[in-house]
Amino acid sequence: MKEIIVRSFSGLLYISLLLISLKFQYALIILFFIFGLVCMAELNKLIQLKSFISYVLFIILYSIFGYWQLASNSKGLDESTQILMVLSIFVNLFLIKDLFSEKTIPLFSSKRFIITTLYLSSAFVFLILIANFHKEYNPCILLGAFILVWSNDTFAFIIGKKFGKQKLFEKISPKKTVEGFLGGLFFSCIASYFITTFTQTLSFTNWLVLSIIISVFGTLGDLIESKFKRQANVKDSGAIMPGHGGLLDRLDSIIFAAPFIYLFLRILQYVS
Repeated sequence: MKEIIVRSFSGLLYISLLLISLKFQYALIILFFIFGLVCMAELNKLIQLKSFISYVLFIILYSIFGYWQLASNSKGLDESTQILMVLSIFVNLFLIKDLFSEKTIPLFSSKRFIITTLYLSSAFVFLILIANFHKEYNPCILLGAFILVWSNDTFAFIIGKKFGKQKLFEKISPKKTVEGFLGGLFFSCIASYFITTFTQTLSFTNWLVLSIIISVFGTLGDLIESKFKRQANVKDSGAIMPGHGGLLDRLDSIIFAAPFIYLFLRILQYVS
């Protein structure tokens, strides 16, 4: 009973911080900056990277592409952001390849810095930019993305626990099942309808596509972080959230999905 109370309190605190900060653009920028540093510390520990350079690169990327781009509205920065997006997506695709084709994710020195920069640091840049779709701060889009992640994770767990039989990726995450994944995807699609109705941001078709993107890439991101933890021989990425583990454990899905969400929103800008 005590564990459930502690888990509920820490989860409620996390969600409350996020919801309150979403009301104010600069509060969100500060919160994600703190979240990014915490996640960087947890990831560095998982991949055994003992260097302050990863933090410096995060601060530079976040300051230039996140904060300064919003303040200056520079076309040159916008083009550079697109390059960052392409590089981040390529790194994520290689992590997916390693997930399916390698017994372990290769973690030679240069690849560790690539992972911390283009898998983690850039993700927080894109999360900020997602909240500024059409160059105007609109937290409803980012909130909708988080709701889709939460819907997918919650129903994947519930349906997987009750009906799951076929393992999704047993060597990496024994508790995940195909039935759970499909259930999470289904209810995430259902949630997209309500997000469309209450936020009035994107069309139902666009939110439906986003629900699929988030469910698929969010699940892959969860599996990749699980593989990092398995290689490090730990259960959680950290202990900052009692009952939940580390902050990276809570954000791994949205972190991995962020560049793909941003890519989809950029495509919408060109076709609309």
